[in-house]
Amino acid sequence: MANAANAVGPPTVIGAKRPLEEVTVEVSGPAALTAPALAHLRSLGASTAETSVARTGPARFAATGLGPGEVTAHTFWADVLPGADAADEATVQAASGIMHVHGRRDGEPRGLAVDYAATCASVLTVQGLLAALLGRARGGGGGGATEITTGADRAALLTISQYVAAANAPETEAVPSAPGGPPFTAACGTRFELEALEPAPWARFWRELGAPEEAIRSGWPAFQFRYATACAPLPQALHRTANAASWTRIREAAAVSGAEVCALYALAERAAEAVAAAPWTLSPFAGEARPPSSSVVLPATSDALPATDALPATDALPLSGLTVLEAGRRIQAPLAAHLLGLLGADVVRIEPPGGDPLRGMPPCTSGVSARWLALNRGKRAVEIDIKSPAGQAELRDLAADADVFLHNWAPGKAEQWGLGTDRLASVNPRLVYAYTSGWAGRLPDAPIGTDFMVQARTGVGEAARPADEPPAPSLMTLIDVLGGLVGTEAVLAGLLSRERTGRGVRVESSLLGAAETLTARAVRRAAAGQDPRRPAGFRRPLPTADGWVAPADSAHAARAESARLREMTSTQAVAALRAQGRSATAVTTDLTTLPEDPRLRGNLTRDAHGSLVVPSPWRFA
Repeated sequence: MANAANAVGPPTVIGAKRPLEEVTVEVSGPAALTAPALAHLRSLGASTAETSVARTGPARFAATGLGPGEVTAHTFWADVLPGADAADEATVQAASGIMHVHGRRDGEPRGLAVDYAATCASVLTVQGLLAALLGRARGGGGGGATEITTGADRAALLTISQYVAAANAPETEAVPSAPGGPPFTAACGTRFELEALEPAPWARFWRELGAPEEAIRSGWPAFQFRYATACAPLPQALHRTANAASWTRIREAAAVSGAEVCALYALAERAAEAVAAAPWTLSPFAGEARPPSSSVVLPATSDALPATDALPATDALPLSGLTVLEAGRRIQAPLAAHLLGLLGADVVRIEPPGGDPLRGMPPCTSGVSARWLALNRGKRAVEIDIKSPAGQAELRDLAADADVFLHNWAPGKAEQWGLGTDRLASVNPRLVYAYTSGWAGRLPDAPIGTDFMVQARTGVGEAARPADEPPAPSLMTLIDVLGGLVGTEAVLAGLLSRERTGRGVRVESSLLGAAETLTARAVRRAAAGQDPRRPAGFRRPLPTADGWVAPADSAHAARAESARLREMTSTQAVAALRAQGRSATAVTTDLTTLPEDPRLRGNLTRDAHGSLVVPSPWRFA
């Protein structure tokens, strides 16, 4: 395999100019906030120049081209939080609640060793620039925005929006949170992730290995809900069963049961096999385009569901007047469509007959799942049986007048149902056909493309933890969420390409591309023969008399005073550290306290159902 440092990946755009050709972007600011955005902007064809590189402070992106004047994006560490409480990645993770959610499997807050909030903010910055340039290309749509602002704190709140909504719902979780969870360890020491989407394969796998029946039964709910709770308090008997079996035996059990297993890959292994590639591809349609319709009209024969709470007026947003059809499951595609809605698009969600079963997933607010609302608020919905010929024809009719069709079905399903790219391009040559996949076909031997399996296969489990902790994928849905963000970025690039060429385009993003965006720094270090992991204790918060505090990444000396801080309240400890010129903040350890947290100054609101809403990731001016 080619070395990651020197390999040349497939082209970002196949058969046409890239969307940001003839655009120049001047960039300044800390690498944590600029590096992912720079890589994505260059893949989209922009010419970039770094005018300054600072260790701290905000980032600035000034884009010229595609029209008169300049479009400028600012990325701050703190845009809704006070600057003293969100000075860098560590303090943003602490104040926002990321440390709490990521640490649930460990029973105490833990910082992610990867720059997760900064990476998400960087991708959101590119989205803001693309949206503003798209509005300009459409003739000043979206109020002609020339200033976009986002923040790592806004990005952090977005990434945990489902957890925040669930914690603040009047109902309790179906499965209580408690420490524990995968990965499992085989007799030879191989650490591995397990995936089973249904209880039958789960049970068959463990029976093959001889696990006790009671442990199999009681373990399933915690395992099933780990995506929702970010922990999985499994019976220790299951871990003992795995530990007694060889890795060969475990793989055999998976093969006959229908479950899947994946050994945790090291970052050095990823560096040896990885091929440098953009996190998405764009393939413009051949042939002539036709003018688009202004909106999708839901057919009278459909069982149309009303929008779940209206989003703010969209006439001043960049995607105003565009229609997105979304047929998404779980997190990745629904979140991508949610962000397009926040940018002004009218999102029409395709649901099965009877509606999305996840609407009722506990905990609920006014009868609707709080977690579901976090991803689907503001969308219209129509029920279509996409497995029937009549339903497939109905969806093609809707796509004929849409601007975007977005799905994350299993590979081959769209073509099987007559809803693949070629078929929909024939009914709408200006369509942006967006597929948010697991692996983008780049790893033929890869396991099922779910969040934790992608984390295991791409080395995220090693990158997310410092050197004194064993590798383990986070049970926070890091890659599903970042995959949704990358999917939104791909759609916006496709819309801008369509606006510049007059032709529709197929865009494909993937969880693999999201994982590679997150681990890029660590894989580069591994490829250079350096230790890719952060040092022992990195971003581990410090205990106080009544909680935890997190010093900034630069305040390493604060750890030597841990014993003294244990005798102080968190408020006193933060004050003491700041008096010494060190940045620090209290760690949020209870998401139910966020609505009244003075650091957020009322930035969390509630929708008509009473469900908690995090602020939009952007401000446009």
